[in-house]
Amino acid sequence: MIGAGSWGTAMATIVGASHPVSLWARSDELASSMREQGENARYLPGIALPDRIVITSSLEEALEGARIVFMAVPSHGFRQVLVGAKPLASEIDAVVSLAKGIEMGTNLRMSEVVGQVLPDVPAGVLTGPNLAREVAQGHPAACVVAMPDEKLAERVQTLVHTRMFRTYTGTDVIGCEIAGSTKNVMAIAAGIGDGLGLGDNTRAVLITRGLAELGRLGVALGGKVLTFGGLAGVGDLVATCASPQSRNRTVGFALGEGRSLDEIVGGMHMVAEGVKSAGPLVGLARAHGVEMPIAEQVQAIVEGRCSPPQALMNLMERPSRPEWDEELLRGLPA
Repeated sequence: MIGAGSWGTAMATIVGASHPVSLWARSDELASSMREQGENARYLPGIALPDRIVITSSLEEALEGARIVFMAVPSHGFRQVLVGAKPLASEIDAVVSLAKGIEMGTNLRMSEVVGQVLPDVPAGVLTGPNLAREVAQGHPAACVVAMPDEKLAERVQTLVHTRMFRTYTGTDVIGCEIAGSTKNVMAIAAGIGDGLGLGDNTRAVLITRGLAELGRLGVALGGKVLTFGGLAGVGDLVATCASPQSRNRTVGFALGEGRSLDEIVGGMHMVAEGVKSAGPLVGLARAHGVEMPIAEQVQAIVEGRCSPPQALMNLMERPSRPEWDEELLRGLPA
């Protein structure tokens, strides 16, 4: 498990409950603290770590003997860490991304970054409505593991499926990654609406029209429509847009209240992927001729080009249109 933030730590507790697992932390200080205290007091306080977890700040030690590598590193640091792991990757059978973002500068999904850095290693994603603390506390939850090969997905499934954490498999890596990246941007929008003091109707509209944007881009890139109605799509979108535990919704809420992005981000320990992914996501959509008006307004807000109230009016004043896109509907099974 590469990355000892809240989600990497939560997943290490899931895997470590029944399998040997190493957890890599970027800093020596964090690794030492976790070993001494038996918990990640910085990112996931109060959650006991299984004894079988080996915690280290050495990539070499973390990857020794590892055949399946989970990358719980934010999108903006994903490539750098993976490059550091490359000389140690000769025995790796698969890389599973836990990140939900688009790489800045390249507009690549995380599995595509893996393909560039480790071209001989299959890459996939684990995603779904997974708020880290609830998963680590053992609340009933579920995810989907998407890998290019179904057998490989089943192999990863055996590592993370538990009595309280159901794991489903699939092969739609593109759809799952686009869903995970887009929902974070939509959660910022939903949080902004809540921060402006708007109601449940507004949130519901942002979620459902966000799903339409998510589906349009996902299908344009080769994703499967059914993915967006499942855990990776609707499930994750609802959880992230509605929960006070969501980092991206929290950022949006504060923006809606009128706080500056620098102030908000400066006070957070953890990364809100939607802040850094909004621009790359819109760039990716434009490159494929896909309209994403909500994502565009979020991008304008986080880049300081538009205020939340003005962004809301920009969306409401758009020309009327049919609800459903024919291209999206054609992707549904007969």
